[in-house]
Amino acid sequence: MHHRTRCFARILFGLVAMGSHALAKTPASAEGQVSMHTAAAARADLNELYETLQASHYDLFVHRPKAKYDLQHEALLRQFDAPLSQFELQVALQKFMAYGQVAHSRIEFPSLEFERYRSSGGGVLPLQVKIRDGRAYVVADLGIENDPVINPGEEIAVINATPFASWRKRLLANVSADNDRLADTLLELQFTALLWLEVGPVDHFELTLRDRDGKTRTLTRHSRSREQMQAAVAKQPKRLELDWTKREARMLGGDIAYLRPGPFFDNRPDAENMWDTSDFSTFIATSMASFAKSDARSMIVDLRDNPGGDNSFSDLLARRYADEPFRFASRFRIKVSKAAIASNAKRLQPGDTGVSAQLARAYAEHVPGEIIDFPIERVNPAPAADRFKGRVFILINRYSYSNTVMLAALNQDFRFATIIGEETADLASTYGAMEQFTLSRSGIVVGFPKAHIVRPSGDEASRGVVPDIAIETPLLEGPEDPVLLRAVAIAGAPKSEAQE
Repeated sequence: MHHRTRCFARILFGLVAMGSHALAKTPASAEGQVSMHTAAAARADLNELYETLQASHYDLFVHRPKAKYDLQHEALLRQFDAPLSQFELQVALQKFMAYGQVAHSRIEFPSLEFERYRSSGGGVLPLQVKIRDGRAYVVADLGIENDPVINPGEEIAVINATPFASWRKRLLANVSADNDRLADTLLELQFTALLWLEVGPVDHFELTLRDRDGKTRTLTRHSRSREQMQAAVAKQPKRLELDWTKREARMLGGDIAYLRPGPFFDNRPDAENMWDTSDFSTFIATSMASFAKSDARSMIVDLRDNPGGDNSFSDLLARRYADEPFRFASRFRIKVSKAAIASNAKRLQPGDTGVSAQLARAYAEHVPGEIIDFPIERVNPAPAADRFKGRVFILINRYSYSNTVMLAALNQDFRFATIIGEETADLASTYGAMEQFTLSRSGIVVGFPKAHIVRPSGDEASRGVVPDIAIETPLLEGPEDPVLLRAVAIAGAPKSEAQE
């Protein structure tokens, strides 16, 4: 089976806190009008949401017991006691979904409203951050010249008189994520947008920063428009930029080959079908031929910052060095539901023989509520003459997502390659294979996981792929790419030393 794992880069984050603080301020539509829902309609959509999730989600209560989820449902019903805008309803319902702590169960972040705000000159906190072990560090200051300078690496200790730990809890309560590592990674990618959603348009923020020696200072950082921040980017010191769109194959000197396969879909601007593997297949074949001609003895496959895609692509890579048949999961179990059946039906085309057709046949033989095992075909290795015979090293980081994580997991579990780098944030065994349904009154689209996908080893832990050899990623990476330099040293070392 070719399981299409939608790019994790699309995981955006529905937000708004429920309970102690108010719903986010309502932005107007492009025409200046705000779509409103009565309290009764909002409660009806919430009830429909909860009922459909229980019927369709593979395991809605895997991380939260039903009794506690029921309490969240009752609390939100009470909160809907006055008319709500479309925006307010959307973010409140996502908060309800995020409580379940499953990344693929979500309503998308209201990106249209945020884009309207930014396009009209709306400002945000002009900082890029990385979050490590629950703490936020500045990696780029995009303020303007007369702002106080914030140095890369300084920790954000306090925002507006509130410790960052409290802000983190407040923001993460709105993010669908299965564990803390994934939640923090998603949070840093949308940090300024989440702050906007929580506090609305503000002129400035009061920040307390902590340097590496533990010394603190407090300063004011004014919000900045998109144009102001873009102008500041050009003045930033050079940092490592990994181009996730690029496909690259080259020798690194000596006998070490370097392959950066790019995303596992056809990302060419003129591609008519993003799931057509023809161009990718040619790239892999040409790359392997060039490595063989260069007498490569080791190969680094760089999957850092890779958004993933479809295993019909990644299988073409793995079979070029695999020495036995493989498949990306040990179990792929699906919950049959009316919502999954309807969502799948929308993809069916006349004469379809692909996954959607296979699912339709399977659904026809079972009733809603049943859990079924969906067969996964094993992939055979390429002919021996076409395979890479040397050692293979898979380089990953926390921004390796979706199908990329599954590729790393199968390489580790089948022992086709040595996994190096840092643990992925996305999970090796996951609740996924997302489908969608639409709420009757508001038209809000809801994503839910219909399947439980378990890595080849059978380990069901909600955790990413842990590398065989850890390479620490510096908080601030210079253009010299220290992680790749370390990977080259590992790949070039004798086999007995490479594991050290």
